[in-house]
Amino acid sequence: MKYTMESNLGDLMRHPVARDLFDKACAGVNTGLVLNPMTSFMRIAAVDALLDSLGRGKIMQAILDIVNSAGDVTIPDCDPPIAWWRDAVIYQIYPLSFKGTDGGIGDLNGIISRLDYLKDLGVDAVWMSPVFDSPQEDNGYDVRDYRAIDSQYGSMQDMETLIAEAHKRGIKVILDLVFNHTSSEHEWFKSSASDPDSPYRYYYIWREGSPDSPPNNWTSIFGGSAWEYDNRRGAWYLHLFAKGQPDLNWENPKVREELYDITRFWREKGADGFRLDVISFVSKFTELKDGNADIAKIAGWMGFEHYFHGPRLHEFMKEFRENGLGGAYAVGETPGLGRGVNHLISAPGRNELSQIFCFDAIDNPGKSKLDDYEYNLYYAREMMLSWMKDTGIWYTLFWENHDNPRMISKVTSNTKLHKPLAKLLNLWILTLRGTPYIYQGQELGTPNTVFNSYDDIMDIEAKNTYKVKLEETGDHAAALAAVQCSSRDHARMPIDWNEAEAQAADPYSVLNFTKNAIELRRRYAALRLGHFEYQNELMRKDIFCFYRYLDKQRVYIEMNITANSVRAPIGPKSAKFLLGNYDGIGDVMKPYECRVWEI
Repeated sequence: MKYTMESNLGDLMRHPVARDLFDKACAGVNTGLVLNPMTSFMRIAAVDALLDSLGRGKIMQAILDIVNSAGDVTIPDCDPPIAWWRDAVIYQIYPLSFKGTDGGIGDLNGIISRLDYLKDLGVDAVWMSPVFDSPQEDNGYDVRDYRAIDSQYGSMQDMETLIAEAHKRGIKVILDLVFNHTSSEHEWFKSSASDPDSPYRYYYIWREGSPDSPPNNWTSIFGGSAWEYDNRRGAWYLHLFAKGQPDLNWENPKVREELYDITRFWREKGADGFRLDVISFVSKFTELKDGNADIAKIAGWMGFEHYFHGPRLHEFMKEFRENGLGGAYAVGETPGLGRGVNHLISAPGRNELSQIFCFDAIDNPGKSKLDDYEYNLYYAREMMLSWMKDTGIWYTLFWENHDNPRMISKVTSNTKLHKPLAKLLNLWILTLRGTPYIYQGQELGTPNTVFNSYDDIMDIEAKNTYKVKLEETGDHAAALAAVQCSSRDHARMPIDWNEAEAQAADPYSVLNFTKNAIELRRRYAALRLGHFEYQNELMRKDIFCFYRYLDKQRVYIEMNITANSVRAPIGPKSAKFLLGNYDGIGDVMKPYECRVWEI
């Protein structure tokens, strides 16, 4: 069915992609004004006018273009797979700052030296950010050679040893594949730019034109135009990220086969799975039309609607599964995609990806990591409750990664509450239904750092944000404040291993609480694979309570999700206390208190 501006809203909202887009377009707006029984029969043209009056602009035609190009959206009625990743705890390593062999920057031998730490923590797998050969313009997410290890991290032999040693300890290894773009120093790109007869001539997205006029108005996610003119070829190339990260042309089947062959190479080396960087960006609308200014206000980047869910995305993912991934675990980073597309891309029977990272719970509605605000955990509760209703999806559960600030600092600036809050957040993702991801240092309750000057910033995204803000205001202090809340450097600071040792010796530390929570999850199958049942009294906004159950096991979790002391919920009458983040159990729950009970 093709939707037009004369179609009605009710029909459109039954399309999974449309509902995703509509939810994001209305973030921060009272959707009850738009989505209700009275409006379900409204023409899309009338909805467009209504959204415009609410300050969202005229965006419905762009939504219709994406929906109409989405292709097959049927979801087969299949049982979920029996797979190791469904009940695993996965730990993300940012190699540059995890552990150095000699106290310097992180490397592969440093990771090997801490595998026993990870085993003791209780994780089942590690995902490593890229360690491939790279000029490091974007800390390894600009790959120069996918089949070589960057010398700062070690050698191919070190990588083979790491995989083998991890496997000896029962830890699986997930590698980070960056396939939306390469480095501009990759041999493919250098040849594509300089040799008219190159076999790599069409490996990238090139457009002819005057050096004074980019092909369209798209902006880079790192700031500025998404196009760069290359004098060698006399043409523009697309880079959705840094200038040194030209986008690959997935429309070219030779490009796709190269990438699938690289994936097979690493599977043969022993990799158990892959995290696929911005994989949802690989299919672009080939017309390369100008971006919609109203959508840019919502998404943050001009042109976003033309690539974040392109017309061949699902076709490409099915092909990738068949020819490259095989039976390996594959989790996609898919910015901008919500529950509907999550289901499409990871549903059993569609043969695409195993899971995706859904970022809907990372920021409150109408906010982004660039905004300086205190995150409200009530929103996370409501969002994740909606995930638990999608029984066909096995969600990734996470608070942090290498691209986002530390969550405890985002929730509260009161450092006295960071310790109980860190414990609560870790328990939260370890007890919901899904696959929890713990980012390095999260198990220690690591907060954000403080940047005293521009020289303290390493992150290319933050540097660009600083420069843009400085141009706008002429104020260095204002520019620094703009990146203080958002810089990716917060997550990329070196782990304090002295702190880790001190916490290991402290039975009340965040580290030991997290170990206990992982062990509890391992001991109770209900917490790993069981059903979910929400439990709340009088729709209270200050608590989050639920049951996990499987066969005869039944576990009850209650959490105070505020910085205030609150009346304890009325839980089960007969229960055995298993774990909590405060001493003593009373009728009042302390700030960010959490408790686990066996029924």
